[in-house]
Amino acid sequence: MEWWERLKRNRLAKLGAIVLICLYVTVIFAGFTAPYDPYASQPDGALLPPTRIHWINQQDQRWIGPHVYPTTQGKIDLETGKQELRVDLTQPSPIQFFAKTDNGKFHLFGTAGPGKFNLLGTDEQARDQLSRLIHGGRISLSIGILGIAIMFPLGLLIGGISGYFGGWLDTGIMRMVEVIMTIPSIYLLIALAAVLPAGLSSTQRFALVVMITSFVGWAGLARVIRGQVLSIKEREYVQAAKVMGAKPLYIITRHILPQTATYVIISATLAIPSFIIAESVLSLIGLGIQQPDPSWGNMLSLATNASVLVLQPWLVWAPATLIVLTVLCFNLLGDGLRDALDPRNFDQ
Repeated sequence: MEWWERLKRNRLAKLGAIVLICLYVTVIFAGFTAPYDPYASQPDGALLPPTRIHWINQQDQRWIGPHVYPTTQGKIDLETGKQELRVDLTQPSPIQFFAKTDNGKFHLFGTAGPGKFNLLGTDEQARDQLSRLIHGGRISLSIGILGIAIMFPLGLLIGGISGYFGGWLDTGIMRMVEVIMTIPSIYLLIALAAVLPAGLSSTQRFALVVMITSFVGWAGLARVIRGQVLSIKEREYVQAAKVMGAKPLYIITRHILPQTATYVIISATLAIPSFIIAESVLSLIGLGIQQPDPSWGNMLSLATNASVLVLQPWLVWAPATLIVLTVLCFNLLGDGLRDALDPRNFDQ
């Protein structure tokens, strides 16, 4: 297929796709790729910086390979806010791949010994930051997929019906679409999320966030699809289906909407980042996924504390980097699909 060859030649789109595949595989198998339980606290391990990897035994200066030492929190300087670390140099703990933990499960990597390998440090509850990022990615990355699974069928069907039938039905639907599109989406999200009943579980809150973001996004899609249907419904094969007695819903779903596939694929790829950002914003302001369940948004909420930005920056830059990277990769892939599927480029 020519469009596929064009897509493969787009290096930025390939890079975006590879990074996204790696991210999704990592979070799907979070039980294996995450080194620790995202809810488990380490004894005296709150706000530890990323663990330093050693290669030489710090006592006898012998080469023993990559290893870490048991590290716990020490005294805090009241003037500077900096925390001293207590490092036990008598118990080197080698870093291993496919390590078996105390609960009998295998993980991609870990340590053989009492030392903990906190690659991205720990949070204020002494939980491993990397493990929470990986498990939190399940929410942040799946919300976009689930969002378009709800938004796009709704927008396609309503837009297709509006454009096909026209008349008073088209006028009424388009006026409703215009009203929805005039509402600032971020304020609508905050207003709807703020009235959610208290005591909801994270699963219920996650489902409601998906529903809210899908409700905000379908109107714009329906309007574009309606414009395309107005043109497609006048083509010969659609008129032939009418003459043969095909029902309107059959014509819309089997003959008209498939012709919008190129636009839908591109739009879906570019719409996923908006869902990820919406979840992050809601969780950042405390209206999305709630602690102790992790998501990239509620992990980023620590950025509102100025002392964390100065003293524990590893708690902020990791989720922020993943959000920016994911959004960038989806945009690169979407741009690549747009160029590859553009009919004007087929003869070039």
